[in-house]
Amino acid sequence: MKSFLSLLATASIVSAGTLLGPVPASAQQTIKIGVPTSVQLQVGRDTQNAIKMAIEDINSKGGLVGRKLEMVVADETENPEQGIAAIKKLTADDKVDVLIGGYTSGVTLAQLPHISNAKTIYLGVGAASPAITAKVKADYENYKYIFRVSPIHAGHQARALVDFIGGKLKGEMGLKKIAIVGENAKWVQDLVPILKKGAVEGGTEVPMAEFFDTSTSDFSPLFAKVKASGAQYLIVILSHASSDIFVKQWHDAQVPIPIGGIDVKSQDADFFTRVSGKALSETVGLFATRAALTPKTIPFWDEFVKRYGTAPVYTGVGAYDAIYVYADAVKRANSVEPNAVIKELEKTDYVGIAGKIVFDEVHDVKTGPGLQNLLFAQWQKDGARVVVWPKASETGKMIPPPWMN
Repeated sequence: MKSFLSLLATASIVSAGTLLGPVPASAQQTIKIGVPTSVQLQVGRDTQNAIKMAIEDINSKGGLVGRKLEMVVADETENPEQGIAAIKKLTADDKVDVLIGGYTSGVTLAQLPHISNAKTIYLGVGAASPAITAKVKADYENYKYIFRVSPIHAGHQARALVDFIGGKLKGEMGLKKIAIVGENAKWVQDLVPILKKGAVEGGTEVPMAEFFDTSTSDFSPLFAKVKASGAQYLIVILSHASSDIFVKQWHDAQVPIPIGGIDVKSQDADFFTRVSGKALSETVGLFATRAALTPKTIPFWDEFVKRYGTAPVYTGVGAYDAIYVYADAVKRANSVEPNAVIKELEKTDYVGIAGKIVFDEVHDVKTGPGLQNLLFAQWQKDGARVVVWPKASETGKMIPPPWMN
């Protein structure tokens, strides 16, 4: 009798399962967000923390198309071989639905064929070389998966620097000669020619423009050349070289020339204290700061600081927005199938943390009024960051290095 009842119960369960139908696979699986990034750097840590914030928010509201989101991280370091290994792990082993991350242009360029082969959407939030999205124009069918959510590419950054040179340095301060030095990296090679040409066409003399090796540890010969050039301001472009050493040596030698430009590691919230205040008066290009750039900027900024005890660098801002840009496209497509999502990503019109996100015909984020732009903020007393350009966003006046007062 007991055996008969057991069989009857089993049959009832099977029958119920048949009537109700199997649980859809989509309800059982998470949507996997693959994060290739340089985990040992602040840009990598902020990428992960921002994505974690966005995922928690979306999951708390029921997830995306009936599924929860899950983050899977792979360390791409700053090495192309490791970067390729990270993409293969995330796409082949972890089978992620989308890739969000990146930092080094050389690494990202090496990864592109492997991303294409995997047919996986990639939303870049760190690398700036225009050559990355140029692949979309050259071979759309194979590289349609590639989008850049942030930062604005090196060409746009160069033009923002030209505006800073012409408007602030020449226009307001009357400086006529600038020197340009940059690390020998792909994105800087893309940027410097545009920058020099724009500065000269704007009426500023550029007596010196050269690259230095990313492994340089003694900048005194470089500073000597800058002084000898007669430059009144030094534009520096670096992200992989040692910003800490560069700024300390500039300060300790009391080089009689102010510095500014795009110094990625100087964007770190702890940079000022890390170099014992020696960054005082350095002006740094930023893509976002705690200001009302959009209605989302300050709430995001404060929540990030509350959770992680530090202000986010640009990759954190871009990564947070990338999750929502992807989520919006998935909702509109009602699918995570790449071709369907790509069609919706191309229609993106999303108000993010640093400005509105709209993609151009090569899947590159646009720049301009209301969109993402480059701000110039100066390290001032006690590590305060004061926006000094563009004029419309200014929060304070520019100061000289203390030994030049």
